[in-house]
Amino acid sequence: MVEGVSKDISEKVSDKAKSGSDKPSEKAGSFKVKSPSWWFPIAFLVITAVLYVMQNYLYIPTLIIFFASLSGIRIIYEYERAIRFRLGSFTGVIGPGFKYIIPVIEKMIKIDTRVLTVDIPVQEVMTRDNVPVKIDAVVYFRVINPERAILDIQDYHMATRNYAQTALRDVIGDSDLDRILVDREEIAKEIRHIVDKQTDDWGIDVVAIKLQHIELPENMKRTMAKQAEAERERRAVIIKAEGEVTASKNLATAAHTLYSSPGALHLRTLNSLNDLSSDQSNTVVFAIPLEILRAFEETANFLKDMTGKKKKK
Repeated sequence: MVEGVSKDISEKVSDKAKSGSDKPSEKAGSFKVKSPSWWFPIAFLVITAVLYVMQNYLYIPTLIIFFASLSGIRIIYEYERAIRFRLGSFTGVIGPGFKYIIPVIEKMIKIDTRVLTVDIPVQEVMTRDNVPVKIDAVVYFRVINPERAILDIQDYHMATRNYAQTALRDVIGDSDLDRILVDREEIAKEIRHIVDKQTDDWGIDVVAIKLQHIELPENMKRTMAKQAEAERERRAVIIKAEGEVTASKNLATAAHTLYSSPGALHLRTLNSLNDLSSDQSNTVVFAIPLEILRAFEETANFLKDMTGKKKKK
């Protein structure tokens, strides 16, 4: 068996020797260099392109970061105040000037501290004496505490207007029509006091409330016009009567003066003739002296007395 194995080995060695004699011999110590793979040039081109883009377009991310940082610049005017929130938490009230907030992280809400106006729409209200009236008003207010105006109330504009509207309806409903027409300023002050007391908790100061227009029903307007006309007629009659009383007193005084002064009535007669002479009419006036009329009057009285005495006898 050992002899058979050795025989096989010797045959294999002889076969390898024969096959090796057919190929050219290689020098001792030499090695074979393999050609580079196909992906090496592609990788080189990709790396070169990336480096070129980064070299030529590196300013784009820089510009993005720069403009994003500029978005945090804020300018607050003298009549404004701002509320700053950082990640949703209140950090404080900011005054006027140049301010900066961190984009995305911080937020700023501006508030105008000047006097603002809110119009109350026309309200149809029934007065205490059951007269329907339409009335509107204007509310003047300003923010004195920006923190409370933002944190304690959702919309202080709408809240102030609605509360003033409700107070207007309440006060007008508790008042008579005569008081509404006469004491408008007092009613406005009463409404302002009610609204200012409530809005003080919101950081709002109500400066004034003015009632603009009061509209009455047409039949009420006609009734009031008749009442005013009757009142004017009454005053006219009274004034006319007082004038007649004064004129009668003056006439009595003048008659007494003329009667007590000799010749005064005759002068008055001549003056009347002078006035009539200026009129270019065909009227002819014959003036008889009063002394002759008085002589006739005295003669008639004398004859009357004599006749009475004869009858008595």
